[in-house]
Amino acid sequence: MVVRADKRCLVLRNGEYQRCLKPGTHWKPWFAVLETYSINEEFEPLSSSIELVTTNETIAAELDLVSADDGQIALWFVDGNFVDVLGPGKHAFWKSARKNSFTIVDLNVPFIDESIDRMILRRRELSEYVAAYSVEPHESGILYIDKEQNEILSPGNYFFWKGSKSIDVTKVDLRQQQIEIAGQDIMTKDRIPVRLSFFCQLRIVDVLRSVASINDYTAQLYVLLQLALREYVGSFSLDEVLAKREEIGSFVKDKLKDQAAEFGVELIHAGIKDVVLPGEIKEILNQVLIAEKKSQANVIMRREETASTRSLLNTAKLLEENKILYHLKELEYIERISEKISQISLNGGGHLIEELKRLFVPENKEDR
Repeated sequence: MVVRADKRCLVLRNGEYQRCLKPGTHWKPWFAVLETYSINEEFEPLSSSIELVTTNETIAAELDLVSADDGQIALWFVDGNFVDVLGPGKHAFWKSARKNSFTIVDLNVPFIDESIDRMILRRRELSEYVAAYSVEPHESGILYIDKEQNEILSPGNYFFWKGSKSIDVTKVDLRQQQIEIAGQDIMTKDRIPVRLSFFCQLRIVDVLRSVASINDYTAQLYVLLQLALREYVGSFSLDEVLAKREEIGSFVKDKLKDQAAEFGVELIHAGIKDVVLPGEIKEILNQVLIAEKKSQANVIMRREETASTRSLLNTAKLLEENKILYHLKELEYIERISEKISQISLNGGGHLIEELKRLFVPENKEDR
């Protein structure tokens, strides 16, 4: 019989394994039962258990043996390349030109040794043994082992063995967030209802406080923002609230600064988006605004009229004191009038030229 290079053959007599036939040509004993195995697969005896077969030193010398206890697994490598996962128990592989190697993993220890390539951990064969978590660049993670906080995880990919200990990662978004209070009805000091839309921008600065020490910090901050708004608006009249609307955000931010720090949160900016008044109050304010604008317009008109009258008075005094200036002014107005005249018809005989001469030419030196 011929045993090929990728095969091994075991000889059995009376149900017991006698020896191993290596590649080559052999005589088959008349009493023997032969079992052929591939060296590329794990050795699993057909007629006995691996423990009984390996008691034969001749056969055991041809095998690479590995054992994994309960709670352990063995990673099987051939020539340094991962092949498969071996569960608890004893395993055997045929020695050949290819080198078998094994890594024993204790699943009761969740942390994975750095010597194990992370690419192997993503293989389908290890999916039921490995828990994978990803923490994004804008996140921070809290690692819990058996429900107890273990460490803070920075951005990256993390792998843990699934075993007797439970693994959980809570991720926290570190980006700037915004809480909005829309349409909050509040009564002013003079008992006028106003509806405010308020916003507050914040970010998490202490991951443990925001997650481990408080339940839903956004809901609690929302209530605190409402109370701070009521306190501020309720202490001022409507006119004061409208005049100080830019200060409301600073007041709320300063008021809640310490409480937000207890939640592991930093308040960045806060402010009023809209102030909505009841219809009748809005109409009254519009009337007041119109009256104020009319009053301002009247004041401006009176001021302009006074300035114009004063200018006319100054001009009249100059014309009265200077005859030449007076005549120049007359000529200026005549010129303006003549620009609008396209045709002149003269009637009146020879006296017309004398009248024009008298009008434009002074009669004596005193008039010059």
